[in-house]
Amino acid sequence: MIVRDRPSGLRLFLTMRGSILSRIWKSLLVTTVLAIVVTLTGGVLMHHKITLTTIPFTLMGLPLAIFLGFRNNSAYDRYWEGRKLWGELVLRSRNFSRQCLSLVGPVPPGKVDGVGVDIDVRARMIHRAIAFAHALRHQLRDSDSTAELKSLLTADEWQRLAKASHKPHFLMERMGEDLRHCLNDGRIDTVLTASIDATLSAMVAAGAACERIKNTPIPFSYTLLLHRTAYLYCFLLPFGLVDSLGFMTPFVVGIVAYTFFGLDALGDEIEEPFGVSANDLPLEAICRVIEINLRESLAEENVPRPFAPVDYQLT
Repeated sequence: MIVRDRPSGLRLFLTMRGSILSRIWKSLLVTTVLAIVVTLTGGVLMHHKITLTTIPFTLMGLPLAIFLGFRNNSAYDRYWEGRKLWGELVLRSRNFSRQCLSLVGPVPPGKVDGVGVDIDVRARMIHRAIAFAHALRHQLRDSDSTAELKSLLTADEWQRLAKASHKPHFLMERMGEDLRHCLNDGRIDTVLTASIDATLSAMVAAGAACERIKNTPIPFSYTLLLHRTAYLYCFLLPFGLVDSLGFMTPFVVGIVAYTFFGLDALGDEIEEPFGVSANDLPLEAICRVIEINLRESLAEENVPRPFAPVDYQLT
C-alpha cells in the first residue's frame, strides 16, 4: 500500500511511485503512436479515407465509463472488505490476549500445565494467535511461512504444523485443545470459556472471509468484455477526431486512453487485495502490529519495531 501525502503542483504530474502508468505505458504508447500516424495521414488507410463522426464514440464512451466505474467500485468493495476483515482480526487478537491473561487462571497446585509443556498455556495461546495472523497472510499470498511460525510454536507443534495443508485451521484446532485443558483443570469456568471461544470463532470467520475474497474473483467474462471494449474504443478514437481536432488528436487520444486503460488496470490491481503489488493491502505491516501488541501484553523484552514505508510503500 502506498503511504504518502498527496503531491501538489508539478509533482502531481511527475510522481511515478504508486502510479498506474507503469502498468499501462506500453498500451498507451501504442495508442498514441497510432493517433500520430492517423493525424499525419489524415485518417487514410490503404488509400481509403476512414470517416467516423464523434457520435458513435459519444454513445460508446458514456456506457463504457459507467461500466468501468461500476467494475472499479466492485473491486474497491473487495479491497475495503479485506481491510475491514484484517482490522477485525487486529481487534479480536487484542481481545483474545486480554481474555487469556485476565480470565484464565494460573496452574493449580499439583497439576501440569496443559499437555505437559513448561510454557504457561496463556503465553502459548497468545503466541499461537500471532502465528495465526502470519499463517493467514502466507495462506492468502501463497508464500512460505516457515521463518515466522517456527519461533512462535513449540517443537512438537511445529512438526505437526509442517504437515498441515491449512495452517491457520490447524492453529485454531490447537487453540481449542488448550482451552479445553484449561476448562478441565479448573482454570476457567464454562461461561468464560464460551466467551474466549467466541473470540476464536470470530478470528476464524475473518480468515474464512478473506479466503472467500481471494478465491472468488470478479467474473472473467465481465473483465474481458470491458478490457476489449476499452481498447477498441481507444484504437478507433483517432479516426473519429482527426477531422475535427487535427494536430491535437494525439494529445486528446492520449488523455482518454490514459483514463480508460488506467481504470481498467487499476480494477485488476485492487480486485485481489492480498497480493504484494504497490496498491495491495499491507498485510505484513498489519501482522507486525498484532505481534507488537500481543508481545507487549506478555511484557516481553524483544518486541519488534513497526514497519516503516520503504519508498512510500508498506507491504
